[in-house]
Amino acid sequence: MGRRGRREPRADRYTTANGEAELLRDADRENGWILCVGGVPQSYVDLTDPTHLDFEYMRLMGDVIDHLPPKGLDAVHIGGAACTLPRYIAATRPGSRQVVLEPDGPLVDLVREQLPVKHVPGLKIRIVDGRSGIAALADEADDLAVLDAFSQASMPVELATQEFTYDVARVLRPHGVYLINVADGFRLPFARRMAATVRSVFPHTIVLAEPGILRGRRFGNLIVAASRTPLPIADLTRRAAGGLVQARLIEGADLTAFMAGATPLHDGEEIEAPVPPPQVFGRP
Repeated sequence: MGRRGRREPRADRYTTANGEAELLRDADRENGWILCVGGVPQSYVDLTDPTHLDFEYMRLMGDVIDHLPPKGLDAVHIGGAACTLPRYIAATRPGSRQVVLEPDGPLVDLVREQLPVKHVPGLKIRIVDGRSGIAALADEADDLAVLDAFSQASMPVELATQEFTYDVARVLRPHGVYLINVADGFRLPFARRMAATVRSVFPHTIVLAEPGILRGRRFGNLIVAASRTPLPIADLTRRAAGGLVQARLIEGADLTAFMAGATPLHDGEEIEAPVPPPQVFGRP
């Protein structure tokens, strides 16, 4: 048993709908746990400090959320894994109400059993795919929508299209923010089209990433943030540049140049989501 009678998670391999999952203890942080699916790290959770965001891209998403109006949030998360960001929001913004849309039922069972979420206030998990889950929500239901969905190492392409983005916009309130985690590599063809897709729906769109990733020199995560109303560009630029891992923010003319020649993604189109090279995660 762990402290205060809390049962310790079990480092082991588990079967999920999207492949084998593995739960690993962080050797450098007593209560830190890494959830991998198909050999790819999907989530990092500190069970005693939900404000600790270990993955660099997650910290960038946290920075955007920190600069939203200071109140509880109504949020929908498309993709759940270990619910790192919902735990962070619940801890930093009391009174928040959140729903996670996660289609992998066995993965949800694993998280509930080994990395419990039942004590996270205001959080519900629905076992449903992102498109069906968003379609079931009312107009202007949320302040924040987060897309962080991967089937092992690739984003489900049906969540990348303009049609889906319009449905997310429908669910957001006029001041609402859409946050997206995009993974891409050499020359960033998918990320550029993703940015073009989002900006075709939301007039105020930014991209955040480490400089090497933003230049398309190596595979990694980029964060797209978007809204119908202006985002706090100056504050987010300073926060990104001053973090442990310095990142750049691009918007306006720089974002237009980044997207040059890229067109929005559409339902019915042949779309190939990027897959990281095996060496990125040490996979065979």
